[in-house]
Formats: sequence, structure tokens, C-alpha cells
Amino acid sequence: MEESVFLEIRRRMQSGLLIIREPKAGNLPVDITVAPGSLEIKSCQACKMISFPAEVRIVPSSCRGLQYIVGDGLHVRLQVQADSNTKLISTLSESLKAQKSCTFYCQSCGEIIIKERTFLRVLPLPSENWSALVEEWCCHPNPFANSALHPQNNDCFLGHTYFLVNSGSESHVPGTEIVHSETEHSASERGPTLKSKKNARVICKRCKAMLGETVSSETTKYYVTEMIIQQSGTNFDMLPRSQFVQNIIAQCLVELSSARSTFRFRIQGHDGKVYILMWLLNSDTLLVESMGNSASSSVFTLFENNFRPDSRSSGTWNAVKVLYHPCIKNKNKDLADEWENDIGVHPLTFPSKTCLELLLILSLSNACLPPSLRCMNAFQIDAATDAVEQSLGCLLNSDHSYNLFTAYNMGLPF
Repeated sequence: MEESVFLEIRRRMQSGLLIIREPKAGNLPVDITVAPGSLEIKSCQACKMISFPAEVRIVPSSCRGLQYIVGDGLHVRLQVQADSNTKLISTLSESLKAQKSCTFYCQSCGEIIIKERTFLRVLPLPSENWSALVEEWCCHPNPFANSALHPQNNDCFLGHTYFLVNSGSESHVPGTEIVHSETEHSASERGPTLKSKKNARVICKRCKAMLGETVSSETTKYYVTEMIIQQSGTNFDMLPRSQFVQNIIAQCLVELSSARSTFRFRIQGHDGKVYILMWLLNSDTLLVESMGNSASSSVFTLFENNFRPDSRSSGTWNAVKVLYHPCIKNKNKDLADEWENDIGVHPLTFPSKTCLELLLILSLSNACLPPSLRCMNAFQIDAATDAVEQSLGCLLNSDHSYNLFTAYNMGLPF
């Protein structure tokens, strides 16, 4: 039997959706036996036993809603108890500590960008509209109206998608080059002091990846998706590019949604162009899957992913589920304009190449899902829309080391 099994678990609700992928016509009918730690599938031709990971326990008596969906397979809802014991990947705030020596690497090639740098202060940056809030709360003119937050010599300021370091004492960083180019900022970024201007991009000397940009003569902005930061003296761990990007962006979504109750995000490039609209649905999903054509088909494994050499590792994987809309080549322009003017949408800026990488990851992840889960349409079920052109959906792997985006498409905007 070549059936593969997909299990999506909501940890807080202790519920799961089990899908036995489209069986071959010759294998029907099938007899399915669900035990707390295993699943047995019998047909007239063969019998297949699938063991659940140790951290996943099913309540057999809770199975309900059995149905067969053409092109998809057998669906059943059930109660699942699941724990996650996945390895955590440290966040930026955990990696950067005051009084600790850190080394900064280019994530794409491993080149050392900043070697053994110690910061006396590591401080979080305020929200983007902090200056406007000061004006609302002060009974006198804003004293910070014409000032910018720049780190001093031994400071590091942390944002959600970037960090600022003072480079005044470093006349030249060996692993980087400065490239001057014309950058047009989006309408949301334009202001009395931010207009189309020459912007100095900081690129890796070895692989030419864009790492950040100069903010002033003494301040450099580095994007968190382009740099790996480790304590000096520790071994450098090179992560696959796809895995790293998913981890960082998913962490950012979860942190912002928790801190600000923000669930809609506009992913835009450093050039000001909007690439993706994203809506966070939940962050407590666990994913497990058994591939029928794999040598490890008797054990639940993570989704096959062309980007990851270790995609056959077993176990459960936390996930955050989001909806997404691609906005390249003027697609979904009206919706993008609407979200740009919506104060409930939070903009996230990354290098343009990284935005395209993210869009590709979402698309490939969507293709990993059972067909019935690749498209969501909140209102008009019978609407004739192109799920590829109008895609709005995704599921991000979320074990705090967010390694997998599994994309859901949405036929129509909310």
C-alpha cells in the first residue's frame, strides 16, 4: 500500500484532523483501526501499520466525521494529546546579550561579518509610531521630533526585523562591502525626512548577499534574516537557508501577535514594494506526516521539503497557520492598497530577495498539503476564483525553530 497519512493537531484544543491520502482504487475498500499509539490500514491486498510519535496519543473513541473527499482521501476528526520536544533555535534577543562577546556571520555563506564584538548595552527599539505617541501624551512640543534613535559606540538596538549597531569605531568591516543605490520607499515610509534617497546597501564580500544598509555615517542596520549571531568561542552552526528564513519570520509573527494583538502583516522589501500580505490564524498547530513512498513510511515524519536535507527526521512539529496573498507583478494591488491604509496591519521589511524566497517557500509548502486544505474561502464557497492567482494562505512550522511553511491558499480576501 502506498497511502500516506497527514495529521494536523491543534494543541490547545486537543483536536486533530487525520487524512489518509488518496488510496489506489484497487485498495478500496479499507478497514481502519485506530489505537492510542498507532494506526492500522487493511485492504484486500495488504495491511499497513503506522506508529505515532511517542509524544502523540490519540483517543480512539473520539473519532467522528468520517468522510471521503475525491482527490484527497479519507478525513476523520479526533481527539489528540500531543507534546512537543523539539529543539529550540534561539531568538535574536537571546543571542545578543550585554557584556557577552558575539560573532556575526553571513547566514548565506558563513563569512564572518563582525568578529568578537561586545556590547555594553543591548536595548529593544520602541514601536514604529513611538514619536506620534509622544505627541499625544505630551502637553508640550515633542522634544524628540527632530531626533533619531541611533546606538552609541558600544550599543546595539533591537528591532523586530533588524538590529542597529554603531560602526563609527570600525572604519572597515572585512566581510562586507558598501554599495550605493537608489531606493524608493513606500508611501507608508515617506515623510518629511524619508524620501527617495541614496541608500548604502551593506553586502557580503564573499557571496554578495545583502545584509543590511547604512542608516547614518556611524550606524548600520542589519536584517535578522541575513545574519547568524553566536557567542564567541562556540562552534558555528550553518542552517539551511530555507529553514533559517522560516524560523526567523515565524518567530517575528508570533512575538508581534502576542505583544500587540496584531495578526495581519504586510511583507515588503527594502525597496518599498509589497510582496506578500499575511494573516496569522494560530500558533499552536502540530504537524506529523507519514509518506507512503518513503523508506520510513511506518513512522510519522515531517513534510518532505526540497530545501531541507534532514526532512525525514521524525516527530511532531509545531506550526503557526497563516493566510497569505502574493502581491508581485501588481497582483492583488487593490487589497494591498487597502491593507497599506489599515492601521491594524503591521509592516515587516526584509531584503527584496528574502521576500521572494519566502513567497517561494509558501508556494512549495502549499503543494505539500492535501488538495482540500490548499484553499480557504471564508464567505463564498462557490466563488469561481483561481487558487494560484488569488492565493491567500499558509501554515508555518513553529517549534520556536520554525522550519516549515505549509501554505494554505484563500480564494477571496477577508
